Amino acid sequence: MKPTLSIPALLLILPGSVLMAEPVVDLTDVSYDGGALPDGQTAITAAVQILLDRAGVSPSVIDGYAGGMSTSAISGFELREGLPVDGEMDQDVWDRLGGPDADAYLQDYTITADDMDVRGSPLPDDYSDLAELDALPFTSVAEAIAEQFHMDQEFLEGMNPAASFVEGETIVVVDPGEDKSGEVARIEIRKADQRLVAFDEDDDIISNYPVAVGSDQTPSPVEAVAVGPTYTYQPDVNFQQGENNEVLTLPPGPNGPVGMVWIDLSKPTYGIHGTPEPASLFSAASHGCVRMTNWDVMELAEMTGQGVTVEFVE
Repeated sequence: MKPTLSIPALLLILPGSVLMAEPVVDLTDVSYDGGALPDGQTAITAAVQILLDRAGVSPSVIDGYAGGMSTSAISGFELREGLPVDGEMDQDVWDRLGGPDADAYLQDYTITADDMDVRGSPLPDDYSDLAELDALPFTSVAEAIAEQFHMDQEFLEGMNPAASFVEGETIVVVDPGEDKSGEVARIEIRKADQRLVAFDEDDDIISNYPVAVGSDQTPSPVEAVAVGPTYTYQPDVNFQQGENNEVLTLPPGPNGPVGMVWIDLSKPTYGIHGTPEPASLFSAASHGCVRMTNWDVMELAEMTGQGVTVEFVE
C-alpha cells in the first residue's frame, strides 16, 4: 500500500508559477491603536523607528523590535518636543511624529554595480591580519544596502525573503528620510541615556543619536574630522587585542574598528567614531571613545567642525 502525503507536506510548483514568500512585517498599512509598543518584531515598531529617524532622532538600526534603543529614541524625541519624558509610546508621540499622515514607509531600490563592490566573505578577526589588507569593506551586498538605509541586515533580508541581492534586482527598503542639516555649536554626551545630543547656536536640538560611551566626564572640543580614517592600534595606550603587542595600522573601511568617520577630540586617543557592528551599541562597551552607527556619525560629521564643544554628562 502506498503511503499518503498530507497537503501541508506536499509542495507543488507548477510550470510558470512564482514561489512567493511573505516579508517579516507588513508596512503597507500601519495604524497605532494606543499603548506601549508590543513585544517581538512588529510593523508598528518598525514604523515608529522610521518616523523617529526622519525626525532626526536616531533609533540606531531599524529592525522592528521594541527595546532599549527604541525607548531611548522616544525619550529623545519627547525631550525635543517638550513632552513628558518617559520613553513610552503614546498618542501624543504618534501624532507629533506625523504617524496619522505619514508617507510610505517603504520604497523600491534597484541594486547597482556599485552595491556589488564588496568583499564577499567575512573579514579576519585578528588585527594583525586586518593590517595586511588594503581596505575593510562591506562583506556582502546585503550588509552594504542595510547600512545605506539604516536597517538591520536581518530585517532587510526578512523584508526581501526571495531576494538574491544581485545587480539589477529590485528590492524593498525603508525610507529613513533625508539627512539632517545645520551647524552644530555644541554636543552633549549623556552617559545615563546613552545618547549624543547636538545643539545649534540657539541651543535648539538639531539631532539626537544613540551611542556607546567609554569616556569620563571630560569637556573636550573637536579638533578635526576625518572621513574614511585608518586606525592605529596601540596596545600600550588603548587595549590589548588577541596576541598583538605591536603598533598596527589598520586600513579604512566601514568594517574597521572606527567605521567610516573619526571625530577627533582634544583629549589624546579620544574621539567620536563609527562602528562595524551597529546593532551592538546597547550591548557592548567602547574603549574610551564614543561609538555610533556609521550613518549617524557621517551625518553628525557633516554638521560639526573644529572647536565644537563636547561635554560628557552623567
